Amino acid sequence: MEYRLNRRTGDSLSVIGIGSAYLGKAERDEGVRALRAAFEGGINFFDLAAGDGRAFPLWGEALGDVRDRVRYQIHFGADYTHGAYAWTLEKDAVLRSVDWQLSRLRTDTIDYGFIHCQDELSDWEAYRKNGVYACLLHLKEEGVVRHIGLSSHTPAVAGRILDEVPVDQLMFSLNPAYDRGRGEFANGSADERGALCRRCAREGIGISVMKPSSGGQLLSAAQSPLGRALTARQCLRYALDTPGVLTAMCGVRNAADVHALLHVFDGPEEEPAFTPGDSPESAQAAERCVYCNHCQPCLAGLDIGLINKCYDLARAGDGMAAEHYRQLSRTAKNCTGCGHCDKRCPFRVRQSARMAEIARYFGK
Repeated sequence: MEYRLNRRTGDSLSVIGIGSAYLGKAERDEGVRALRAAFEGGINFFDLAAGDGRAFPLWGEALGDVRDRVRYQIHFGADYTHGAYAWTLEKDAVLRSVDWQLSRLRTDTIDYGFIHCQDELSDWEAYRKNGVYACLLHLKEEGVVRHIGLSSHTPAVAGRILDEVPVDQLMFSLNPAYDRGRGEFANGSADERGALCRRCAREGIGISVMKPSSGGQLLSAAQSPLGRALTARQCLRYALDTPGVLTAMCGVRNAADVHALLHVFDGPEEEPAFTPGDSPESAQAAERCVYCNHCQPCLAGLDIGLINKCYDLARAGDGMAAEHYRQLSRTAKNCTGCGHCDKRCPFRVRQSARMAEIARYFGK
């Protein structure tokens, strides 16, 4: 299992996470087996925006003894006190639901307390006005909540909240269909969606992807918004190749689904169906470094994102950036031209050629 670091929290999160939309429909023993198999396979990140309240006791039973080794996203606004999922912006209902969830999860801490499902600015206004956000902050001050998260399907709304709130983790709906304006949650233009992800990469806000296969639709030719089926591997690779993304949350129904997930990257590499930024709408973002460092690790030890940033700022007249570049222990002149970064860049930047350009510019 591969792990990626949330730079704001210090948590190393498995690139495959488990969502809970379907697990509540499983029989108790099968649900427990599925979650335990996920943990034993190296998955340590779980989202608790469940489709049904019956899912929560499964986590308590399966993972209660290893609670300190797993991380939970718990949503302040998802209500399960009446069994089925409901969405609420009322403070008292939110707090009752959170208490209900914690008791069944057999825990008294929340790793990521999420501002839940903010798709309209009016949702955010109500969330603050009703005191829900203030309660979330209070629980963070008390140590019940470790970090603040945000879930949204709408890049403009998510960006507005990021302007106002110190968010550590963003849960965002992301897949090849949505980025091409197709599907129920294809909110925002391709450029807006890409800009949100690049912002998170720059600011160290981890992204946990929801709906990487559009709720399974992309896996079926008959249901796919793209008119053809993709594989689970293609969907996950698309999500994980997007700047800022740490983990992709996958819904499972049973232990067999978990086993398939754990082996999804086995075997020869498939051709990608799409790569982030390759749609016509995102042409402006292509072939331009956005300092996301998705190309890392550099085999020559270069901080490629920082070198690019210093170069761009220096060309814009920033003398301090030029000086900062010259203080780097390894600069563009140390590039070996191996091409490793060229293969990994989501925006198709030929970094090896750019390093030569930067070395000529600075003369070292």
